[in-house]
Amino acid sequence: MKIAVIGTGYVGLVTGVCFAETGNEVICVDVDEDKIEQLNKGIPTIYEEGLDRLLKRNVNEGRIRFTINNIDAVKNSELIFLALPTPPNEDGSADLKYILNETKFIAKQLLNNAIVIVKSTVPVGTCDKVLEIIKANTSKEIYVVSNPEFLKEGAAVEDCLKPERIVIGTESKFVREKLYELYTSYMKQGNKIAFMKVRSAELTKYASNAFLATKISFMNEISILCDKLKCDVEEVRVGMGTDSRIGRQFLYAGIGYGGSCFPKDVAALQQTANEYNFDFKIIKEVIKVNERQNIYFFDKIFNHFNANIEGKTFALWGLAYKPGTDDVRDSPAIKLAQKLIHHGAKVIAYDPEAMKNVEKLNITNLRLVSKPVDCLIDADALIIATEWNVFRNPNLEIVANSLKQKIVFDGRNILDPQKMKTLGFKYFDVGRN
Repeated sequence: MKIAVIGTGYVGLVTGVCFAETGNEVICVDVDEDKIEQLNKGIPTIYEEGLDRLLKRNVNEGRIRFTINNIDAVKNSELIFLALPTPPNEDGSADLKYILNETKFIAKQLLNNAIVIVKSTVPVGTCDKVLEIIKANTSKEIYVVSNPEFLKEGAAVEDCLKPERIVIGTESKFVREKLYELYTSYMKQGNKIAFMKVRSAELTKYASNAFLATKISFMNEISILCDKLKCDVEEVRVGMGTDSRIGRQFLYAGIGYGGSCFPKDVAALQQTANEYNFDFKIIKEVIKVNERQNIYFFDKIFNHFNANIEGKTFALWGLAYKPGTDDVRDSPAIKLAQKLIHHGAKVIAYDPEAMKNVEKLNITNLRLVSKPVDCLIDADALIIATEWNVFRNPNLEIVANSLKQKIVFDGRNILDPQKMKTLGFKYFDVGRN
């Protein structure tokens, strides 16, 4: 199939490359000329496991190319995927200007009938707006489809090639057959293609992310209760997670969720509820709990130093919002670093993949180093904020000898409390006592 993908962020780039990998002819569009030049050389502009190999192969074999010319991309394409950003407005609602502006442009350029597929996460009713714009600007027969993505950053390529399910919002038999043909290559293991109404598909994405965020916030609430009751949140997690009705995923206590999806999508869902005069109490509390969890962990650090960290230096391991990605959007690690700096501390940080993105933030008194051990020298304590595998089995003798004091704040519960105690560390975690 001839496919155009508008937008080459996490979703657009991974989706486009995976479509090309199964033999489709793909052209991807972005406004950033430097990014386009790099991608046409087979060099990815984001970090995702396996993306570099697939991108290079498909560029070299001519199945995917990148351009700033959206006219060239859409005029002869059968399927046009909109994978554009929907950043939050000040009130938490999704800003749709990129999607709606691009829709108007696309409608005027189409030479043939086509299917426009909204891949971006958008509020319920967005596809209706897209269709209205198209009808006002072309006489061609255009179908508008909601096809939300469910890619996990850090495992996006795997999720794209082997999805658990595909959600497609359309009531057209023609579109169902066309998209079934496209996606059947990815569903060899009997995974589900769920066809539904357009508005149901739009809501499904928000509902899914809000529910996962709720699991995280619930477990973080339990972790605070564990601290008070002298329970072990890891034992509670295992006891809960083995119940098939609950499941093991998203039950890990920590310093809060972040990234490009959960904070934005939960806020957007709350705003949608507000617009329809619905008091979505659970969502409000999920947001509050997530904000409090980061503060709660900061307070452990702050209070240990008698509410005075001015002039202190902290080693920080981890800056990405989760392992497996270089994404620092709404990163709990960054928020924690900023709180420390705000109270007069200096932070020396390392992350395996996110350093370039952190540099762009220009955070005063945050110094980046090239090795984990370089953070430690003469620091007053070590803080672990992202659970990268490289931090799970550190040389604790080097850690002890490098720090001013043997103090570790483990915000992701990745070290063994008993071992840390045996080695003489003052060790603080999240709800494990």
